[in-house]
Amino acid sequence: MQIKTRFTLLFTSLIAALLIAFALIVYFTSSEAREDEYFKRLQQQGATKANLLFDAKVAPDVLQLIYKRAPNALFQEEVAVYDTEFNLLYHDAVEIDKVKETKAMIDSIISLKKIKLYIKDLQVVGFLYSHNNKQYVITSAATDGNGLAKLAFLRNTIIITFLISIFLIFWVGHFLAKQSLSPVSRLNDKVKKITATNLDLRVDEGNRKDEIAALAITFNEMLNRLENSFDAQKHLVSNVSHELRTPLTSMLAEMQLTLQKERNIEEYKAAINHIISDTQKLIRLSNSLLDLAKANFDQTEIAFKEIRIDEILLDAINDILHNQPDYKVNITFKKEIENDDFISINGNEYLLKVAFINLIENGCKFSPNKQSRISISYDQKNIIIIFSDNGIGINSEDLINIFKPFYRGANKKYAEGNGIGLFLSKKIIGLHHGNIFVISKQNIATDFTILIPHI
Repeated sequence: MQIKTRFTLLFTSLIAALLIAFALIVYFTSSEAREDEYFKRLQQQGATKANLLFDAKVAPDVLQLIYKRAPNALFQEEVAVYDTEFNLLYHDAVEIDKVKETKAMIDSIISLKKIKLYIKDLQVVGFLYSHNNKQYVITSAATDGNGLAKLAFLRNTIIITFLISIFLIFWVGHFLAKQSLSPVSRLNDKVKKITATNLDLRVDEGNRKDEIAALAITFNEMLNRLENSFDAQKHLVSNVSHELRTPLTSMLAEMQLTLQKERNIEEYKAAINHIISDTQKLIRLSNSLLDLAKANFDQTEIAFKEIRIDEILLDAINDILHNQPDYKVNITFKKEIENDDFISINGNEYLLKVAFINLIENGCKFSPNKQSRISISYDQKNIIIIFSDNGIGINSEDLINIFKPFYRGANKKYAEGNGIGLFLSKKIIGLHHGNIFVISKQNIATDFTILIPHI
């Protein structure tokens, strides 16, 4: 069911419920008022005839004649007067006797002073009447034809008005729902036109105040993220293709030249060494891409546990020295570790190790003495790790771009790389809610500072 239809039905049902409640209150209030008013009228008519009978000394047959000759006799009040011993003193129409009083009824009236009851549509009131210190029992009964007719007219009017109102309310609700949801329809039409080839399109944000505008703003923000993601993906594919093509082309050319003629063993060894070097470049690139893919996982998909930063750093140093024995790495603790929590975080061991290896290798690669220095400290919130070197430094132009993927600065001639390491390190530190900062002076030193919240 469409939201427009659901909204219309809900709106109509709510108004219908309110109208029914209002109609029931009006009808039953009117019914009770008519009933009370007619019971009072019956009692007044009974008291009036008793006065005519006892005070004005009007003969009973005259009163009976008046009763029979009255217009609309069908609804005329029928009055009967009894003494307390159940002796009939007067009756408007004994031959009709609508009430058919009994001794038990008379005793009940004497006991309760007044009773009200229904005999089918006939309303009956019985009450005590005093005259000259004597007690009499009077019953007065009639059918409130006019009152019931008016009540029936009111009921029919309410029903007809209700049905007409519901019909009008349904169409008004349908119109309002259509008008209210028209921005959604326009938004839907616009969204249908947006594909992977035109992600630069945006939906109309309207007045930027109501809920529909908030939805449009959120959708445009999502499109911005998607467009950036697609652009980054295109850029990544382009760079990866370039990085792969260079060593593969070099390997192919080397092998083709080697096969063109017979060569001695030394020449074959040199060719194989060149191919091995290019193969190692490809392995490093593929490993970096795999690490990048892991770092780009949804954070909820990455396993986190409590780990010590110093232990991860020591593992990273051991791996580096195993692969590069000529590298030198020094680690210093600036503060005594009084509590393991000050040096522990909730993190992913593998990813942090990748980030630290990249930073340590950078320091060693770009330093003449192949040395990197690490200092560890902490404050009330963060673990502070500084990676320092005495290398060639980074110029100001490159400094603002070093964390971009595949970016190689002016120092690329000093060491090989693919421009993924620093981007990957920043991504991993961000996954651990940390920050990374760099300060560099050309031909003097470079410091990378990492702040990661500890436990």
